Amino acid sequence: MEPGKEPKFFDPTIKIKKKLVDGKFQYIKGTDIPLPSEVEISESGTCNRVCSFCPRSDPNYPDVKEFIKDELHDKLCNELNELGFSGTVRYSGFVEPLLDKNIYNLINKAKKILNNANIEMVTNGDVLSKKRLLKLFQSGLDRLLISVYDTKKDVENFKKLAGDCNLTEKVIVRDRTLPPEQDFGITLSNRAGMLKNAKHQVLPLKEKLDKACYYPAYTFFMDYNGDVLMCAHDWGKKRILGNLNKSSFTELWTSNYTKISRSMLISGNRSISPCNICDVNGTLIGKKHVDAWKIKYEKKK
Repeated sequence: MEPGKEPKFFDPTIKIKKKLVDGKFQYIKGTDIPLPSEVEISESGTCNRVCSFCPRSDPNYPDVKEFIKDELHDKLCNELNELGFSGTVRYSGFVEPLLDKNIYNLINKAKKILNNANIEMVTNGDVLSKKRLLKLFQSGLDRLLISVYDTKKDVENFKKLAGDCNLTEKVIVRDRTLPPEQDFGITLSNRAGMLKNAKHQVLPLKEKLDKACYYPAYTFFMDYNGDVLMCAHDWGKKRILGNLNKSSFTELWTSNYTKISRSMLISGNRSISPCNICDVNGTLIGKKHVDAWKIKYEKKK
């Protein structure tokens, strides 16, 4: 994909995601502060794959075999529960969640603490078996997205596996086997400028997009070490809003630093790094949240 051009493929699951985000719009109880509809946890620093369109295909991209601590994970869930969160908690990010042997326990605790939330996970399916699939849902998972990168046969095999486990409605198999000319079957972006040395090179933008981005209005993204990032496209981890080990969720979500970043992006100002070199279309989801934040910020002027 050429820098600044619209992607050639739009993931059909974006429509499902939009419905979930808009449908779970809510405020922090007793306030005019919008809660995120999505909380994404990148619960380790490692992945078993090196896909050509991923920053991990850059030989200098770090692979860190460390995993989120239970205490940090539980702190996030407990604080979200206190605020009345009922959106989606997603285990995904920059990693393969099934490499974490503790993932079943994390899912189980998240569902028990946040029993009104939707708990989902994204996996490449490489280590997924019938036993593991059943265990995920027995632990409390509500939805599993499997991104298949190798063959059409694998796509059909995963669909059959879901059917054999009576989980067809809860397992979404995403076909990522398309050729580069069709962006591999993903809504491809330059990962905030991190694909310049990848096998499938997509360069950083030379001039920032004159276009809003809604991600920080409706998503909260936390890395395995507690760092909170602007969004899941920041593979270089350039804009860290704070750390949950040192601050509360509410402090991070409403901090002045986050407010400045969010205000700039939802108003169309992408001059902050790494947003100034990012080519993602950030307006597909989250308009309801953006409108609420604009009203709140306007009140304080």
